[in-house]
Amino acid sequence: MSINEDAYDVIVVGSGGGLVGAYVAASRGLRTLVVEKSALVGGTMAYSGAGLWFPGSAPLTRAGLGDDVEAARAYLREVVSDPAREALQDAYLEAGVKLIDELERSAWFPPFIHGPVPDYFVTAEGASPTGHTVFPMPLEIAELKENAQILRRSLPTERWDFDEGPLVSGGRALAGRALGAFLETGNGTVRLNTRLESLIVEDGRVVGIEATSEGERVRFRATRGVILVAGGFDHDRELREKHQAPLTGDWSNGVPTNTGDALRAGLAVGADVDLLDEAWFVAGLIQPDGRPVFHTGTRGGIWVNAAGERFVNETRPYDQVGHEIMRLHHSSDVSHIPAHWIFDQRQLDRDSFGGPPDEPLRPEWLESGALRKADTLEDLARLIGVPFDNLRRTVEEFNGYARTGVDESFHRGESVWDQMFHHIVPFAADPRQNFPAKPETEFPNPLLTPIAEAPFYVATIVPSDIGTKGGLRTDREARVLRPDGQPIPGLYASGNTAAAMSGRVYPGAGTPIGSSIAFAYRAVLDIVGTDGDVVGTDG
Repeated sequence: MSINEDAYDVIVVGSGGGLVGAYVAASRGLRTLVVEKSALVGGTMAYSGAGLWFPGSAPLTRAGLGDDVEAARAYLREVVSDPAREALQDAYLEAGVKLIDELERSAWFPPFIHGPVPDYFVTAEGASPTGHTVFPMPLEIAELKENAQILRRSLPTERWDFDEGPLVSGGRALAGRALGAFLETGNGTVRLNTRLESLIVEDGRVVGIEATSEGERVRFRATRGVILVAGGFDHDRELREKHQAPLTGDWSNGVPTNTGDALRAGLAVGADVDLLDEAWFVAGLIQPDGRPVFHTGTRGGIWVNAAGERFVNETRPYDQVGHEIMRLHHSSDVSHIPAHWIFDQRQLDRDSFGGPPDEPLRPEWLESGALRKADTLEDLARLIGVPFDNLRRTVEEFNGYARTGVDESFHRGESVWDQMFHHIVPFAADPRQNFPAKPETEFPNPLLTPIAEAPFYVATIVPSDIGTKGGLRTDREARVLRPDGQPIPGLYASGNTAAAMSGRVYPGAGTPIGSSIAFAYRAVLDIVGTDGDVVGTDG
């Protein structure tokens, strides 16, 4: 065993949202080490669209939407409904505005743009129909030069080897830009294949980390602070079964290396925890390789449970659908895991499946059994093991709603969020992107079309997630707290390593990544003792 006693000002554990915090630290002259468990940087952020829910930030003002921070604050207060998290919410709102301003001063971060994604609780006070989500500009991968090879690929590229081309977007662009900016400061170091094992504590203060790298034990000291931004416990079976049964992590869309290392390290030094039963739940569509991918919504067909009955607005915001599946699992005598997505030939002809609407169904869907078909509804009921009488009644009721254009049971198609799906085919049909939908004029509501044209098809929906959201309890400066509410000196946490400021809800597109980088930013500001007015430079 070799011991490495290298010292830095700041150590950041995790290279997703942590890369942004690392850049903020390094740009202020702090010698900063990023420790990454895998061989690639980007974490689950690289799988994401990189939306950042940042009310009042410059991209929203440029889009003519004004400074609506107070409306967003009222919105958070209502939907989170947890006074204990109000200070975190205020800290988040303050950080988002300042962080975007700072990043846009770097050549690595051309102006972010607003993406019109409605807030998820559309009837709450302060909710915006155009949303508060901003996105980074795409990145020419060649700009990273030799570092391009260490940037994690997108989820569909990792899973199915899709060709992303020379221009990367979403989370890969955000991670790539942060990596380039961080290294260009001259104060940043990235250490790959290095797993956090424990925190080093001296006189009650966290002063570094012990890790395993290439089979050897190593130690790194941090003179100013350690920031844990290492994701959640997405793929740790023991923790998932303990806190979130029946989930085991097998259906998670988090990166495979998210196994709760930082959570355990924090617990070992006396940290408090919260929300361990929570995740950024989503519905997952089982793919031909047998694993799910994050599913944003459904234009056609219905989802039914083991009784052959609908149980949800299938186009409701994904976290709400994921939570509803989990709630029903624990509160109903009827199984909702898995759920069955049923549609007919009309929908297949209109939207295809597993790819763009103008491309035919790929044979692996049927060959693998991820998509099955039957000539009659009765045969389909037998295929999935649900009572035919119930399924027939459910389909007849839904077909009646299709004729009137009004979903009297679950109100599909009525909200601003739902109506987005008049215009797109959700990316879970093909996780590469959202595709423009084909126009539908035969029925009054494009989201309600009858299930009547044989053959009939069924796909499988399971509760998935884009990461756990419970973890170390922190204050507004991202300082990790003990059970008595006192901070552990020298220790900070952000992202899914920390308990979410949004509690048990998902307020809007970009809350997970937004929280990760906002609180990593606040951690650095606390370390350097500023309020954010000192801005970074390009080198």
